[in-house]
Amino acid sequence: MTVESLTELLGWASIVNIAILLFSTLLLIAMRGAVTNLHSKLFGLDEKDLGRAYFQYLAQYKIAIITLNITPYIALKIMG
Repeated sequence: MTVESLTELLGWASIVNIAILLFSTLLLIAMRGAVTNLHSKLFGLDEKDLGRAYFQYLAQYKIAIITLNITPYIALKIMG
C-alpha cells in the first residue's frame, strides 16, 4: 500500500466517521426523549445517567476520530 493510497483511505475514513458522529449528535439532540426512554428501558439505567453516558460516548468517539483518523491523515499529508 502506497502512502498516497493510505492517505486517501484515512481521508475517507475521517469523513465517514465525522458523518456518523454528526448524525449521532443530531439524533440525540432532536429525539432525546424517545432515545432516552428506549435506552432506559433496554439497559435499566436512570434517565439522568443516560445524559452522562451519551456525552461520554460522543466525547470518546470524537477523541478516537482525531487520534486514529485525522492525526495520521495530517502526518501523511505533511510527509508527501
